This record gives sequence, C-alpha cells and structure tokens, in this order.
Amino acid sequence: MESGLMLYNTLTRSKEVFQPINPPSVGLYVCGPTVYGDPHLGHARPAITFDLLFRYLRSAGYKVRYVRNITDVGHLENDADEGEDKISKKARLEQLEPMEVAHYYTERYHDAMRALGVLSPSIEPTASGHIIEQIEFVRKILDSGYAYISNGSVYFDVEKYNRVYRYGALSGRRLEDMLGGTRELDGQGDKHSTVDFALWKKASPEHIMRWPSPWSDGFPGWHMECSAMSTKYLGERFDIHGGGMDLMFPHHECEMAQNTAVTGHGGAKYWIHNNMITINGQKMGKSLGNFITLEEMFTGGHRMLEQAYSPMTIRFFILQAHYRSTLDFSNEALQAAEKGLDRLMKAVETLRKIVPGEVSSVDVDDLERRYREAMDDDLNSPLVIAALFDWVRIINQLYEGKQTISASDLERLRSLVDKIVFDVLGLRDEKGEEANDMVTPLVEMLLEMRTKAKVAKDWATSDMIRDRMSAIGIRVKDRKDGYDWEIE
Repeated sequence: MESGLMLYNTLTRSKEVFQPINPPSVGLYVCGPTVYGDPHLGHARPAITFDLLFRYLRSAGYKVRYVRNITDVGHLENDADEGEDKISKKARLEQLEPMEVAHYYTERYHDAMRALGVLSPSIEPTASGHIIEQIEFVRKILDSGYAYISNGSVYFDVEKYNRVYRYGALSGRRLEDMLGGTRELDGQGDKHSTVDFALWKKASPEHIMRWPSPWSDGFPGWHMECSAMSTKYLGERFDIHGGGMDLMFPHHECEMAQNTAVTGHGGAKYWIHNNMITINGQKMGKSLGNFITLEEMFTGGHRMLEQAYSPMTIRFFILQAHYRSTLDFSNEALQAAEKGLDRLMKAVETLRKIVPGEVSSVDVDDLERRYREAMDDDLNSPLVIAALFDWVRIINQLYEGKQTISASDLERLRSLVDKIVFDVLGLRDEKGEEANDMVTPLVEMLLEMRTKAKVAKDWATSDMIRDRMSAIGIRVKDRKDGYDWEIE
C-alpha cells in the first residue's frame, strides 16, 4: 500500500499527505447527477476525475468504498427554496410520473458513463430511497438547536450556527458579506434570514413529489440527501468528499454545516473539487446555446461540433488537463486529443511486437518513477501522459532496433504501460476493439492473398490490394519477415 499521495484539500486550501482514517479502507463520497435531462459534457469531468482517484487508490492497495449518489427527488431552482422541482417540472411537461423521468435519465447517465470508461461506484444510493434517513437527520439538527420550523417547513439557522462554528469555511465566504449583499423584505417568506436554507420544505398543492413528515407533507432540501447518505454508508467521519467546483457553494457548504450541527465536524476529512469545462471561456448553459450533451458529442449532432468524438477521445481530452484547472472546449483541442490517443494506442500495440535482446539500453524505472511522482502530486494526469509520450518515442526506437531491451525489462514495461494506460487512466483501444470484432479476419485474408501474389511475382495484384486497403483507411507496412497493418 502506497502512502505518498498528496491531495489538495479545499477546506485547508493546501496539499496534504493523504492519510486514511481507517487504513487500508477509504471512504469516498461524490455528488452524482440530478437526473432530469440527458448527461452533458459537464457531467463527464467530475465522473472521470473521481474515477481516476478511485482507480489510483485501488491500484495503490487501498480498499475503497465509493459512494456516488443520484438526485432523483430533484430540488428547487433557487437553493431549494424557490421555483419548481426540476424532475417534477420535466414530468409535468412530458406527462410522465416523476420516477419515469428519473429512471430514464439515470439509465442514460449510466450508458454514457460506461462508454467513458467510468467504473461503477461501490454504492449508488438515490435521494428518494433515503427519505426516512433525511427526516431523521433533520430531526437531529432541530434537536441540536440549529434549525427552526416555520409554516410546515424546516430551515437551518445560519446566523446561530455561525456564532459557534464558521459558515463559509469551505468556500472562503464571510457571512457578514453575504448578509450585506442581501435585502430583507418584510413579510416575504418563512425564513428568519435570507441566508437560511431549507432542510425540509412543505409542498405546495401542485407539487407532485411529496412525503409525510412530522412537520408537513413535503420533501427534503437539496443539501440534506448528501448528509444523510454519506453518514449512512461511510459513517459520521469519512475520508474524501468530492464534486464539481460549482457545488462548493452553496451545496457543500450547507452540507458541511448540517453535518457539523449534528456531529461537531463536517463529515469528510478531505474535500476535493474539480474545475469546470468551459466553451470559449464561458460556462456551459442552455441559455447561451453552448450546452452539448454527451450523445451529441458521440454522434457529432451539435452545431458547434465539426465531427463526432469518441468516448475515449473525450476521456483523454479531460485527462490531459489537471482536474483543478479550467478546461476549455474547442474542436481543435479535441482533434488534437484524438490524434494523441491514437498515437498512444499504436505505441501500446507496437510494444506487443518488440523482440527482446540480451541487454537493456533503456531504464524502465524512469517511467515508473515519473508515473508515481505525477499521480502522487494531486493526481497530475497531464504529467503522466507527458511521461507516456516520451516512452512512445522510446518504444518506437525499440521496435526499429535503435535501442534494445532485455526480456525481463520488456515484460515489466508491458505490464507497467498496461497498468497506467488501461487500469489507472481508464483508456481503451477503441480502434483495436473495432478491428478485432470483424475487420481483423478480413484484413488477414486479404494480406494472405497479397502475400501469395507477391510470391507469384504478380506485382499488379499485390499493389492493387495494398492501395485498396489504404483507400479505406488500412495502412500496410511491409517488413523483411512479413508485414504489419493498422487502421489509420
């Protein structure tokens, strides 16, 4: 089990050595999607970021319980206080049961995640399946004195909480500034203060999704589900809480306050947030016309896309940037990622064809060291990829006979590359998969015909087969001892 991993903790705003609470077990909780629409490009980044963390922790010898929730209750537009529940709204517009909407889009999300190579979490709880736990958590906050009942709804008393703890510790905000930036309207609403947030909301007559509670028929506040479910499956104190930077405030801030009100601490030891994917420097949004679903990415069916991009191209594109940096979408960047991924996968295939020598002129430890140092430095996947591309050049030199490698070192190199590329980065050779399904037997048959034509000195037929294969994207390279081929 490795112990050199450094993670950037949003709570302390610094990199910290990762020290699990109960090693070798690790509790990881990540906020999943609200399932009221097709998964989009923005969903891909947190999913891939925390899939990378999940994979690396497991490769380092930890036993990880990874919990990723599904928000199928929905929440109101304005911090769980105003507007219409998103899933209920979708159900009303499409004349469906809310759970039909939730199930349909949950399945769409799962399909997209599988395509992106995102592993299933250990547990995937739903908000609707944990209403009892959420009601109980609200009751505990009321008992602690940090909440109040108003007209059938229950609100968190932020100002009272802030007198004992600090509201804003995670996001770096000051309550005084938040209060100064708001204006109280007499007689408006049930809250004591504009900064208070709903723990339980009394349902209006037209609200579809509702459950009985000691306070009213209603539904839990948005932030409540994560407090209840993380506590249920990981305990009151667990290792890592993750999610997108857009969730830091108010969602994670409120969640941490809820946990602290009940247990005296915020729940997670490490809070980790990935940055956003932007398009031309702007956050994605339907109102801006730059909202691209993953299905549109896979098919090329959006006006901003010059072509379709495969799931592995999108994954590689995301991994090329550090998870805490902004990642700006462009066709040029995705096309470069597509070419880079193709080059990497060709090198992996070439590695299978290298014939070992007596001694090594290369140092396999270099790749191992650079991989470990990069991943231990807050999951620095761009540096891992840079190291891999340095070794792509070395692999090609080994294949061409310009360098040599012993049998034992070759076995180590193959195992290490497979581990980094497939097990930790989670990439797949999509072209190789396509070739293996049907193309390979047909190509081999054509190349056998070409070999026979060459033996018979039928150069016209030999050249015709080669040229026709090239025209459909299959490149043939003749060698002294046979031939190689690849899909371009």
